[in-house]
Amino acid sequence: MSDLVFWQWGLILVSSLVLFLLSPYAKDTNQFFNAVQKRGTPNTFVLMGSLIISWIFAKSITNAANLGLEFGIVGGIAYAGYYVSFAVAGFIIYQMRVKAKYTSIHHFLTSKFGKRAVSLFSMLIAIRLFNEVWSNTMVIGSYFGEAGSSPYYWSILIFTLLTLAYVIKGGMSSSIFTDVVQMALFTLLLVIILLTIYGPKTDFMVKDTVSSGIWSFETGLNLLFAAIIQSFSYPFHDPVLTDRGFISSPKVTLKSFLGASFLGALCIVLFSFIGIYAQSEGLAGQAAVEVGKAFGIIVLLIINFIMITSAASTLDSTFSSFSKLIAIDLKFGNSLSIGRWSMVLIAILGTIPVFLDAEILSATTISGTMVIGLTPIFIFWKGKAPKISFHLSVMCGLFFGLLLVFKSFPEQLIFTEGKYADLLWINVWGILCCTLLYFIPIWSKK
Repeated sequence: MSDLVFWQWGLILVSSLVLFLLSPYAKDTNQFFNAVQKRGTPNTFVLMGSLIISWIFAKSITNAANLGLEFGIVGGIAYAGYYVSFAVAGFIIYQMRVKAKYTSIHHFLTSKFGKRAVSLFSMLIAIRLFNEVWSNTMVIGSYFGEAGSSPYYWSILIFTLLTLAYVIKGGMSSSIFTDVVQMALFTLLLVIILLTIYGPKTDFMVKDTVSSGIWSFETGLNLLFAAIIQSFSYPFHDPVLTDRGFISSPKVTLKSFLGASFLGALCIVLFSFIGIYAQSEGLAGQAAVEVGKAFGIIVLLIINFIMITSAASTLDSTFSSFSKLIAIDLKFGNSLSIGRWSMVLIAILGTIPVFLDAEILSATTISGTMVIGLTPIFIFWKGKAPKISFHLSVMCGLFFGLLLVFKSFPEQLIFTEGKYADLLWINVWGILCCTLLYFIPIWSKK
């Protein structure tokens, strides 16, 4: 075993053991599903840190670095566009809680659109959580070996089991507690990486980094506008985000979500600097890996540790949210045993795509398109609408998502060129159609 692989295994094993020992043990369902401790609910900074690190997935920072390599700073800003989701969700959840006293997204949907709507919605978020498992663990595997190799598979399986071990201990309490530790580590490691890479090139960092890339649709703006459009529906199918919207007081929650929107986007843009540096040096391949190799084993291990930290935070949040979905939202049984066995289930199911050669970026772009039908449902949540409005809008979004999957969207309806042009225009036309279908039953009743 090489020195690099030895230290990489050491990082995973030691960090997981430490988190397991520090993680609180949930003695009741309130602690396990709602993160309620003796000191009360999470404060602004704890909740904000939890939101940021649970959304800075391993796949997100990998994509950010690769987009920086491909499009310069425009690529990093384009991917950071998804963090508008926090501001959108923060405002809407705040209003739902203050003006209508809703206690969860499922509470809102049940009271307004009925149980069938909840079943369909739960299917969407289950797909989302399912995607989060494999898309993040595959990033970890890539640091241990080529896709399909034994080291690749073993690292994914062991990492998943170790993360499952500590989050089973405390559920949402474990997830939020470890998020704080992981956010502090992520910030420290990112600063070290940027100082190491740009230390000898201060002038480059200030001038060339900011001016890198071209502001055109072909070189990143397609993705930027698609991300912003998806931000009006994307957050609501992610229980990792929405579950945290109902834990603390409404004011604390709103402040946390707005802060997370800005700081989360900033973290993504800063991580894209690694790709921008790789571009300036003529490096090719996975930007973060290649830059790490260029600076030697220490920097590569630091980058690897960032990936481990961010992947673990997303994975434990995914497990805790899925357990709440099964036990509380779908009412399969408000018990610790149901919650813990649900985590085991999603860990097993979510690992299967690892062996089927799935693509990492598709977990964000495709699932984001499939749920654009949620846009009118949540943006116009105050108005009265018949149950059929929900189903027409959501099914329309799924239809446009399938058009993206099978690359069947008419080229005549795409009005920009370059990468992600189809993604942008499928979302533009999709949201227009979903909104129209949502309002037709309302207008017909009038």
